[in-house]
Amino acid sequence: MSSKENLAEDAKLHAKDTAQRARPWVERLARLGYATEGAVYALIGLLAMGAAFGTGGRATGQHGAFAVLAGSLFGNILLGLIAVGFLGYALWRSVQAIADPDKEGTDVKALGKRVGYGVSALVYVGLALSAAGLIFGLANESGESPDDWTALLLSWPLGQALVVGVGAAVIGVGLHELYQAYKAGFVEYLKLGEMGEKVRKWTERWGRLGIAARGVVFGVVGTFLIRAALEYDPQEARGLGGALQTLAQQCFGPWLLGAVAFGLIAYGLFMLAVARYRRISTGRVQ
Repeated sequence: MSSKENLAEDAKLHAKDTAQRARPWVERLARLGYATEGAVYALIGLLAMGAAFGTGGRATGQHGAFAVLAGSLFGNILLGLIAVGFLGYALWRSVQAIADPDKEGTDVKALGKRVGYGVSALVYVGLALSAAGLIFGLANESGESPDDWTALLLSWPLGQALVVGVGAAVIGVGLHELYQAYKAGFVEYLKLGEMGEKVRKWTERWGRLGIAARGVVFGVVGTFLIRAALEYDPQEARGLGGALQTLAQQCFGPWLLGAVAFGLIAYGLFMLAVARYRRISTGRVQ
């Protein structure tokens, strides 16, 4: 074997050894990410529940929830944990997009799902930076609002069509969430053998209810994006907080918002269960 071949083989073995040692950390960060996602959604749901029934909460999204934590005792510590957790979640989503540890495959449906994981990774990097920014006073509670980037997209050539496409895609995600809530396809990713009958039953209930609530919110967000494009008015765009506020303004608004808020709390509990029981394979990480 030549020296070049020896060097290549050594490099390959070193890379494999490095990946092997990194795998436990990828799993730990992924589980921390799921738990962080659950905690933040539970907080958003509790705040929205308070707003619905007049107990002092407010309908807000992730950035608003960060601001609430920033003003609390140990706020910087909690925001730091969220930043680390969301970075871990972003790392896991990147692994899912690139290495396909769940063996989704390479057909059109699977590739679309993996592209979605990649987009999710970018979103959670942004949320992590937002949480960290509040610690150092580099960000405000609202973060970069949906109408900011909607205005940017509308300023591009064919921007109106692009925003309509994004809105339609978001509505599509919402419909997919509703389908997943009905089908309960999420159970195939869980370690069912390690779950007792009671835990399994409640995890499935929380998952169905929580994912359905997210589907409703995605539908509202997507609808307002399309409206913003058609009216050429970026201020019509809504994020999670804006979608919840919109629900509160409808007929029977407090009850509608309360129902969705309860669903978001359920989603938070579901994600905490996912953090514990999700099958996380990092065997294909290179």
